Amino acid sequence: MRLGRRLAQIIPTLILVSVLVFGLQQLMPGDPALVLAGEDRGDPRVLAQIRSELWLDRSLPVQYLHWVGNVVQGNLGYSWHTREPVATLIEEKLPVTAQLAVMAFIIAVLIGVPAGVLAAVKRNGPWDYIANAIGLAGLSLPNFWLGIMLILLVSVDLGWLPPSGYVPLTQDVWRSLATTIMPAFVLGNAIAAILMRHTRSAMLSVLDQDYVRTARAKGLSKSRVILRHALRNALIPVVTLGALELGTLLSGAVLTEQVFSIPGFGKMVVDAVFNRDYPVVQGVVLVTAFLFILLNLLADILYVLINPRLRRA
Repeated sequence: MRLGRRLAQIIPTLILVSVLVFGLQQLMPGDPALVLAGEDRGDPRVLAQIRSELWLDRSLPVQYLHWVGNVVQGNLGYSWHTREPVATLIEEKLPVTAQLAVMAFIIAVLIGVPAGVLAAVKRNGPWDYIANAIGLAGLSLPNFWLGIMLILLVSVDLGWLPPSGYVPLTQDVWRSLATTIMPAFVLGNAIAAILMRHTRSAMLSVLDQDYVRTARAKGLSKSRVILRHALRNALIPVVTLGALELGTLLSGAVLTEQVFSIPGFGKMVVDAVFNRDYPVVQGVVLVTAFLFILLNLLADILYVLINPRLRRA
């Protein structure tokens, strides 16, 4: 039932997102026609032609319906700046950001969840204080500063990894991993800190439950009680948080992509905003919203796999 409700919410959610992004975009200062006209911005005929071609001379409801009608047919429009199809631009940039996001998320999970479990099990001990200190540092350090420091240390001083750039996985797997491991660590570091704190909090709550004390009283090993009984139930809120953080990564990490010269979603959106390239911004926001919805559906499925009792809900 829960999954069915999620599926029923997809279309209304996308419609609401489309209305919001289209409406809020109109509040941006400046005239796109002036930006696109370039040196001919003083010629009224050129401006009138641009506005007519891009439907800018129509009313906002007509513009919105024209855009939505094309989207329903699978046409996200064309970039006003490069004249390339928006769908093609997204197909080029999404794999880059997706690779970076997945690597960052894996790093975050491998660091954050075990650290949170250890901090909860060893509460008020040295490991708890160390994990909390590392988590606080991860939340406090700006991504751009950490990225620059890693470039200076790992690339300039040690020469282990390239300082910037991107190589597709299809071209060279090892070089691709070499160019993305540092930015992935920068992004994963902050998320690992968030996951650690939420995992610790959820574990502390679960460890005080009656069924955990009962499992201990039955003589089960400590590791089995923690991993099979406590962690399994504590992961439910962590899964929700993880889905949201992964969606945030997929929407584009602007500063990190800029520091490491990664040609992903973040750089494309920034360029589109500065160029008043509305179709690109609208397309990226719609795709991002759709990815968030899919990730929430995945989280609902994982709930059931982690805790079968939720199948009755």
